Amino acid sequence: MRLLLPFLAFVLTLVHVPCALALNFPGKPPAEHFYVDDANLLNEEQGRAIDQVARKLLIEQRVPIFTVTIQSIAGMDAADYTIERYATALFNHWGIGSPERNYGMLLLVSKGDRRARIELGAAWGTRYDVQAQEIMNSLIIPAFKRGEFGTGLVDGVRGMDALARGLNLPAPKRAAWFMPAVVGVTLLGIGVAISLFRSGRTGWGWAVVVLLGAFLLFVFRILQSSGSSSGGFGGGSSGGGGASGSW
Repeated sequence: MRLLLPFLAFVLTLVHVPCALALNFPGKPPAEHFYVDDANLLNEEQGRAIDQVARKLLIEQRVPIFTVTIQSIAGMDAADYTIERYATALFNHWGIGSPERNYGMLLLVSKGDRRARIELGAAWGTRYDVQAQEIMNSLIIPAFKRGEFGTGLVDGVRGMDALARGLNLPAPKRAAWFMPAVVGVTLLGIGVAISLFRSGRTGWGWAVVVLLGAFLLFVFRILQSSGSSSGGFGGGSSGGGGASGSW
Protein backbone atom coordinates (compact mmCIF):
# COMPACT_ATOMS: atom_id res chain seq x y z
CA MET A 1 0.00 0.00 0.00
CA ARG A 2 2.87 2.35 0.81
CA LEU A 3 4.30 1.80 -2.65
CA LEU A 4 0.91 1.97 -4.38
CA LEU A 5 -0.06 5.45 -3.19
CA PRO A 6 3.06 7.22 -4.51
CA PHE A 7 2.68 5.34 -7.79
CA LEU A 8 -0.94 6.46 -8.17
CA ALA A 9 0.04 10.05 -7.40
CA PHE A 10 2.73 9.88 -10.07
CA VAL A 11 0.29 8.52 -12.63
CA LEU A 12 -2.26 11.25 -11.85
CA THR A 13 0.45 13.87 -12.28
CA LEU A 14 1.33 12.52 -15.70
CA VAL A 15 -2.34 12.58 -16.69
CA HIS A 16 -2.82 16.16 -15.47
CA VAL A 17 0.30 17.72 -17.03
CA PRO A 18 -0.94 17.60 -20.65
CA CYS A 19 -4.13 19.38 -19.57
CA ALA A 20 -2.13 22.18 -17.96
CA LEU A 21 0.11 22.48 -20.99
CA ALA A 22 -2.92 22.73 -23.29
CA LEU A 23 -4.20 25.88 -21.57
CA ASN A 24 -4.24 28.85 -23.96
CA PHE A 25 -3.74 32.52 -23.20
CA PRO A 26 -4.16 35.69 -25.28
CA GLY A 27 -0.91 37.12 -26.55
CA LYS A 28 0.52 40.09 -24.70
CA PRO A 29 -0.45 43.46 -26.16
CA PRO A 30 2.20 45.52 -27.98
CA ALA A 31 4.13 48.02 -25.89
CA GLU A 32 1.88 50.95 -26.78
CA HIS A 33 -1.32 49.23 -25.62
CA PHE A 34 -2.67 47.99 -22.29
CA TYR A 35 -5.56 45.87 -23.50
CA VAL A 36 -6.35 42.79 -25.58
CA ASP A 37 -9.89 42.82 -26.96
CA ASP A 38 -10.42 39.37 -28.44
CA ALA A 39 -14.19 39.64 -27.78
CA ASN A 40 -14.44 42.94 -29.71
CA LEU A 41 -16.11 44.89 -26.90
CA LEU A 42 -14.19 48.15 -27.37
CA ASN A 43 -14.22 50.77 -30.07
CA GLU A 44 -11.13 52.81 -30.95
CA GLU A 45 -12.00 55.73 -28.69
CA GLN A 46 -12.58 53.45 -25.70
CA GLY A 47 -9.33 51.62 -26.39
CA ARG A 48 -7.46 54.93 -26.42
CA ALA A 49 -9.11 55.91 -23.11
CA ILE A 50 -7.94 52.67 -21.48
CA ASP A 51 -4.43 53.14 -22.85
CA GLN A 52 -4.29 56.72 -21.60
CA VAL A 53 -5.35 55.85 -18.04
CA ALA A 54 -3.13 52.76 -17.81
CA ARG A 55 -0.07 54.46 -19.31
CA LYS A 56 -0.32 57.43 -16.96
CA LEU A 57 -0.69 55.17 -13.92
CA LEU A 58 2.29 53.05 -14.96
CA ILE A 59 4.48 56.13 -15.39
CA GLU A 60 3.37 57.94 -12.24
CA GLN A 61 2.81 55.06 -9.80
CA ARG A 62 4.53 52.11 -11.51
CA VAL A 63 1.27 50.17 -11.28
CA PRO A 64 0.35 48.30 -14.49
CA ILE A 65 -3.30 47.73 -15.38
CA PHE A 66 -4.19 45.39 -18.24
CA THR A 67 -7.63 44.74 -19.67
CA VAL A 68 -8.41 41.47 -21.47
CA THR A 69 -11.62 40.32 -23.13
CA ILE A 70 -12.12 36.77 -24.43
CA GLN A 71 -15.03 35.02 -26.11
CA SER A 72 -15.18 32.26 -23.49
CA ILE A 73 -13.01 30.37 -21.04
CA ALA A 74 -13.77 27.11 -22.85
CA GLY A 75 -12.48 28.71 -26.02
CA MET A 76 -9.10 29.04 -24.30
CA ASP A 77 -9.03 25.27 -23.67
CA ALA A 78 -9.89 25.90 -20.02
CA ALA A 79 -13.42 24.55 -19.81
CA ASP A 80 -12.87 23.27 -16.27
CA TYR A 81 -11.58 26.65 -15.05
CA THR A 82 -13.58 29.27 -13.17
CA ILE A 83 -13.10 32.94 -14.09
CA GLU A 84 -11.05 33.35 -10.91
CA ARG A 85 -8.74 30.47 -11.68
CA TYR A 86 -8.22 31.49 -15.29
CA ALA A 87 -7.55 35.13 -14.31
CA THR A 88 -4.89 33.97 -11.86
CA ALA A 89 -3.31 31.75 -14.50
CA LEU A 90 -3.30 34.55 -17.08
CA PHE A 91 -1.92 37.06 -14.58
CA ASN A 92 0.97 34.73 -13.71
CA HIS A 93 1.56 33.69 -17.32
CA TRP A 94 1.98 37.30 -18.38
CA GLY A 95 3.94 38.19 -15.22
CA ILE A 96 2.05 41.45 -14.66
CA GLY A 97 4.06 43.73 -12.38
CA SER A 98 7.34 42.60 -10.85
CA PRO A 99 8.48 40.58 -7.82
CA GLU A 100 9.89 43.77 -6.24
CA ARG A 101 6.76 45.85 -6.82
CA ASN A 102 3.92 43.39 -7.23
CA TYR A 103 1.04 45.84 -7.59
CA GLY A 104 -0.20 44.68 -11.00
CA MET A 105 -3.91 44.67 -11.90
CA LEU A 106 -5.89 42.69 -14.44
CA LEU A 107 -9.46 43.20 -15.62
CA LEU A 108 -10.64 40.04 -17.40
CA VAL A 109 -14.01 39.69 -19.15
CA SER A 110 -15.35 36.45 -20.63
CA LYS A 111 -18.23 37.53 -22.86
CA GLY A 112 -19.72 34.11 -23.53
CA ASP A 113 -19.60 33.12 -19.85
CA ARG A 114 -21.00 36.50 -18.81
CA ARG A 115 -18.34 36.72 -16.13
CA ALA A 116 -15.79 39.38 -15.19
CA ARG A 117 -12.86 39.39 -12.80
CA ILE A 118 -10.55 42.00 -11.25
CA GLU A 119 -7.31 40.22 -10.30
CA LEU A 120 -4.75 41.92 -8.05
CA GLY A 121 -1.03 41.33 -7.66
CA ALA A 122 0.38 39.64 -4.57
CA ALA A 123 1.45 42.91 -2.91
CA TRP A 124 -2.17 44.01 -2.65
CA GLY A 125 -3.08 40.91 -0.66
CA THR A 126 -6.81 40.77 0.01
CA ARG A 127 -7.01 44.13 1.78
CA TYR A 128 -8.65 45.83 -1.18
CA ASP A 129 -11.14 43.16 -2.16
CA VAL A 130 -14.04 45.27 -0.85
CA GLN A 131 -13.02 48.24 -3.00
CA ALA A 132 -12.48 45.96 -6.00
CA GLN A 133 -15.95 44.47 -5.51
CA GLU A 134 -17.44 47.96 -5.34
CA ILE A 135 -15.81 48.80 -8.68
CA MET A 136 -17.20 45.60 -10.13
CA ASN A 137 -20.73 46.10 -8.77
CA SER A 138 -21.11 49.83 -9.36
CA LEU A 139 -19.08 50.57 -12.50
CA ILE A 140 -18.65 47.41 -14.56
CA ILE A 141 -21.61 45.07 -14.15
CA PRO A 142 -24.42 47.70 -14.44
CA ALA A 143 -22.98 48.88 -17.76
CA PHE A 144 -22.62 45.29 -18.97
CA LYS A 145 -26.27 44.61 -18.11
CA ARG A 146 -27.21 47.55 -20.35
CA GLY A 147 -25.09 46.08 -23.13
CA GLU A 148 -22.59 48.95 -22.85
CA PHE A 149 -19.48 46.79 -22.57
CA GLY A 150 -16.99 49.43 -23.67
CA THR A 151 -18.34 51.92 -21.15
CA GLY A 152 -18.11 49.34 -18.37
CA LEU A 153 -14.53 48.48 -19.26
CA VAL A 154 -13.37 52.10 -19.40
CA ASP A 155 -15.16 53.01 -16.16
CA GLY A 156 -13.78 49.87 -14.53
CA VAL A 157 -10.22 50.78 -15.47
CA ARG A 158 -10.76 54.30 -14.15
CA GLY A 159 -12.07 52.84 -10.90
CA MET A 160 -9.01 50.58 -10.62
CA ASP A 161 -6.82 53.61 -11.28
CA ALA A 162 -8.51 55.43 -8.40
CA LEU A 163 -8.00 52.42 -6.14
CA ALA A 164 -4.29 52.31 -6.96
CA ARG A 165 -3.80 56.02 -6.34
CA GLY A 166 -5.47 55.77 -2.94
CA LEU A 167 -2.72 53.47 -1.70
CA ASN A 168 0.51 54.86 -0.33
CA LEU A 169 2.86 52.63 -2.25
CA PRO A 170 6.38 52.17 -0.89
CA ALA A 171 8.91 54.33 -2.67
CA PRO A 172 11.72 52.49 -4.47
CA LYS A 173 14.80 52.10 -2.28
CA ARG A 174 17.75 54.28 -3.20
CA ALA A 175 20.95 52.52 -4.18
CA ALA A 176 24.00 52.85 -1.91
CA TRP A 177 25.81 54.90 -4.54
CA PHE A 178 23.04 57.49 -4.85
CA MET A 179 24.31 60.13 -2.41
CA PRO A 180 28.00 59.86 -3.42
CA ALA A 181 26.87 60.24 -7.01
CA VAL A 182 24.89 63.38 -6.12
CA VAL A 183 27.93 64.90 -4.42
CA GLY A 184 30.19 63.99 -7.34
CA VAL A 185 27.81 65.42 -9.93
CA THR A 186 27.46 68.61 -7.89
CA LEU A 187 31.24 69.12 -7.68
CA LEU A 188 31.61 68.34 -11.37
CA GLY A 189 28.87 70.85 -12.18
CA ILE A 190 30.65 73.56 -10.21
CA GLY A 191 33.93 72.80 -12.00
CA VAL A 192 32.26 72.86 -15.41
CA ALA A 193 30.59 76.19 -14.63
CA ILE A 194 33.93 77.72 -13.62
CA SER A 195 35.63 76.36 -16.76
CA LEU A 196 32.88 77.70 -19.03
CA PHE A 197 33.03 81.10 -17.33
CA ARG A 198 36.80 81.36 -17.74
CA SER A 199 37.43 79.65 -21.09
CA GLY A 200 34.08 79.29 -22.83
CA ARG A 201 34.07 76.66 -25.57
CA THR A 202 37.84 76.33 -25.54
CA GLY A 203 38.02 74.88 -22.02
CA TRP A 204 37.53 71.37 -20.69
CA GLY A 205 34.13 72.28 -19.28
CA TRP A 206 32.61 72.56 -22.76
CA ALA A 207 33.98 69.13 -23.68
CA VAL A 208 32.35 67.68 -20.56
CA VAL A 209 29.03 69.29 -21.49
CA VAL A 210 29.14 67.76 -24.97
CA LEU A 211 30.11 64.32 -23.69
CA LEU A 212 27.49 64.45 -20.94
CA GLY A 213 24.78 65.41 -23.42
CA ALA A 214 25.69 62.52 -25.70
CA PHE A 215 25.73 60.12 -22.74
CA LEU A 216 22.34 61.27 -21.46
CA LEU A 217 20.83 60.89 -24.93
CA PHE A 218 22.23 57.36 -25.13
CA VAL A 219 20.87 56.43 -21.68
CA PHE A 220 17.47 57.94 -22.48
CA ARG A 221 17.16 55.85 -25.61
CA ILE A 222 18.08 52.68 -23.70
CA LEU A 223 15.56 53.40 -20.96
CA GLN A 224 12.88 54.23 -23.52
CA SER A 225 13.53 50.97 -25.35
CA SER A 226 13.56 48.99 -22.10
CA GLY A 227 10.35 50.59 -20.87
CA SER A 228 8.52 49.97 -24.12
CA SER A 229 9.53 46.33 -24.24
CA SER A 230 8.56 45.54 -20.66
CA GLY A 231 5.26 47.42 -20.71
CA GLY A 232 4.39 46.35 -17.14
CA PHE A 233 5.43 42.71 -17.53
CA GLY A 234 8.25 41.89 -15.15
CA GLY A 235 7.57 38.57 -13.49
CA GLY A 236 4.80 39.66 -11.16
CA SER A 237 2.27 37.20 -9.78
CA SER A 238 -1.28 37.18 -8.52
CA GLY A 239 -2.02 37.05 -4.82
CA GLY A 240 -5.58 35.79 -5.23
CA GLY A 241 -7.14 39.10 -4.25
CA GLY A 242 -9.74 40.88 -6.33
CA ALA A 243 -13.43 40.65 -7.17
CA SER A 244 -15.74 38.84 -9.57
CA GLY A 245 -19.10 39.58 -11.10
CA SER A 246 -21.68 38.29 -13.58
CA TRP A 247 -24.47 39.81 -15.65
